[in-house]
Amino acid sequence: MKKIIHSLILAFFLLPGIARAQEAAGSINDIWSFPVIYAYDEEVTWFFDLSTTTFAAESDVYIWIWSPSEPDAGNWENSSEFAKLTYEGNMIWSFTLTPTDYFSMSAEDIAASAGFWFRLKDKTGSLQSEVHNVGYTPFSDFAGSGELFKSYPSSPLIDEGVSILFNANLADGFEDATSVHFHSGLNFWDLKVEYQSWIPEIVEKTQLKNMGGGIYKMDLIPQEYYSAPDGYVMENIVFLFVKDDWAGTTPDQVIYAGEFIPPPPPEFKFFPLQISKKDFLGIIRTNNEPGINTLIYTITAGSVELTGEFAGGVSEIKGFVNLVTALQNVDVTEIHVVVKDNTDRTISDSVIPLKQLD
Repeated sequence: MKKIIHSLILAFFLLPGIARAQEAAGSINDIWSFPVIYAYDEEVTWFFDLSTTTFAAESDVYIWIWSPSEPDAGNWENSSEFAKLTYEGNMIWSFTLTPTDYFSMSAEDIAASAGFWFRLKDKTGSLQSEVHNVGYTPFSDFAGSGELFKSYPSSPLIDEGVSILFNANLADGFEDATSVHFHSGLNFWDLKVEYQSWIPEIVEKTQLKNMGGGIYKMDLIPQEYYSAPDGYVMENIVFLFVKDDWAGTTPDQVIYAGEFIPPPPPEFKFFPLQISKKDFLGIIRTNNEPGINTLIYTITAGSVELTGEFAGGVSEIKGFVNLVTALQNVDVTEIHVVVKDNTDRTISDSVIPLKQLD
C-alpha cells in the first residue's frame, strides 16, 4: 500500500500543471465527514477547515483529486464547477458526493485503491493547499464483532456528527424486520425524540438506514437532531432500537459523550517589555480565531510612519519591526502602535514609551 501511495504522490508532483503553481496555501487544519461512517455508494459530505491556510473567507475553492480517479483531469488551470466546494462559514468549506458516482468506479475498486488523495486550490491553480487524504473508516468487520451496536466516534460531541451501527442479527425478534427505528433522548431522556409510528415525519426521522446483511445505521448531529438549546451540555445519548410498529425492542443502550474542551482565548502582546529606538519591536498573537492569519501594523513616531504585516495561523502570528533603522534620526519619546487583523478588526491601539538611552 505504501508503495502505491508513494508512486501516486511522485506522479502528481511531476504533472506539468504543478510547475506553474504560484503560491502554497499551507496545510488544512482539519477534515471530517457526515455521515461519519458511510458506504462508497452512499452520499457523503466532506468538510475542510481551512483556518490554518491563506485561503480567504468566502473565496471560491475547488478540489483536485487524483485518487481513486481524477474526475477533473486536465483542468488544473480552470477547475470545473462540479469540483467547487461550498462555503459553510467560519473558514469551513464542504463538498458533497457519492464516491461511486463521482469517481465512476465500483465500491470494490474504490476500496482497492490508495484512497482519497487531493489538493484544494483556487480556480486557476495559482493557490493550492498541501497534499491531503480524506480518511475512510471501513465498517465491514462490524458484522462479525459480536457487538449489538457501535458508535463512531465512541464519545460524540453535541455539535458534531455521530454514526451508530446496529446489528439486528443479534437482537431477539428482529430477524424479519421491515424497518428499524431509533427511540432516544439526551441525558437520560431529558430531551427526547420518541418513535411515534403514526406520525410520518417522525417515522422518517427515526428510521435507520438498511446497510444490508442485517446491519442498520443511524446518522445524526445531536444538537440538531434533538433541537438542543444553545449552551446545553450533553452527557449521554440513551436509546433503544424498535422493530417496525413496536413489534420488538432492544434494551436501553447508552453512549457517553466526549468532553468538550473550549479553545484557549487569544493572547496578544508586545515584546520585550521595555524598548528603545535601538530595539526591534516584537508583535505576537496566539490562539487566533479561525480565519485570522495576518496582523497589520501601523507605527507612528513623530513624523515617521511604519506599516507592514505578519502572516501566521491559528496557533501563532509573530513578527518583528526594525525600529533601529527607522528611528535613528527621529527625536521621539514614545510610539503609537495600531495592530489590526485581516478582517480589519483592531487588536491593539497602544502608546508605548521608549526607554531613553544615555
